Amino acid sequence: MINILLAVALDFLIGDPYSFPHPVKLMGKIISLEENMARKIFKSDKGLKLAGLIIVIVNLFLGFSIPLLLLKLVANNKIVYIIMNVYFIYTCIAGRCLHHEAIMVSKAMDKSLDEGRKRLSYIVGRDTSQLSEESIIKATIETVAENTSDGVIGPLFYIVVFGPPGGLVYKFINTMDSMLGYMNERYMYLGYFPAKFDDLFNLIPARITGLLMNIGSLARFDVKNGLRIMKRDNKNHKSPNSGYPESAVAGLLGIQLGGGNYYKGQYVDKPYIGDKVNILNKNHIKNTIEIMYRTEMVFLIFHGFILMLIR
Repeated sequence: MINILLAVALDFLIGDPYSFPHPVKLMGKIISLEENMARKIFKSDKGLKLAGLIIVIVNLFLGFSIPLLLLKLVANNKIVYIIMNVYFIYTCIAGRCLHHEAIMVSKAMDKSLDEGRKRLSYIVGRDTSQLSEESIIKATIETVAENTSDGVIGPLFYIVVFGPPGGLVYKFINTMDSMLGYMNERYMYLGYFPAKFDDLFNLIPARITGLLMNIGSLARFDVKNGLRIMKRDNKNHKSPNSGYPESAVAGLLGIQLGGGNYYKGQYVDKPYIGDKVNILNKNHIKNTIEIMYRTEMVFLIFHGFILMLIR
């Protein structure tokens, strides 16, 4: 618990400095290498699908065994062990990074719409070149909401259950989905299993996140509406999981998210999430960031309470 609190504090204070060595950067390089090898070896659609499964299995093994081995190697040195433990946990959490990127989009919009579109393109997969101010705000809110599960609660959940190696396995799965999981012509087969495993690994965290968002928003946002919209609209998303945190935020803030967008030049039609009670504005970005931190705090409080009961 202390290690987790130290890691969360570290994430809040410094985030992810771009020059800082980070396991996810290494994961990205490994996945790129694996993709290049897969495309050289496998030429058929079935072969690429099999390659995707092999990539997932290999990376599950790497993501768990390497940090576990490193922790065992330094287990006799308590200080080094704690430092490594905290470092692994810290690199799994992306709360401060989400906070920073969302605020940078908001600040970029103060300069011009084009600047806002450009900054948003750093954090979303959709085409941003023609987005309106409202669409930029909506996309930023959706990103923070979805990644409250993927970048904060998801890794914390697996760290609590399986230790730091569990968190790093989760990040590996998440990174594979980000790089290979696009449902377009290039990744339709190679990305099939990475996307399915990401869905599987997020089944519990996404639902926990939606619930904790509402608990953490008591006496601050409209929890009654948050629960109502989450129950009604959680399936209004192509992902079986992302709809939970997005619909919770939409209900809590009384805004409408979702709708169709272009991804890699291809239009993807999506239903709306939430009701248009309030007109979207940049303050809703700050409110979503606040919901993210509240959700993280509630998770930690519940975790601490459960540990007290066990002991």
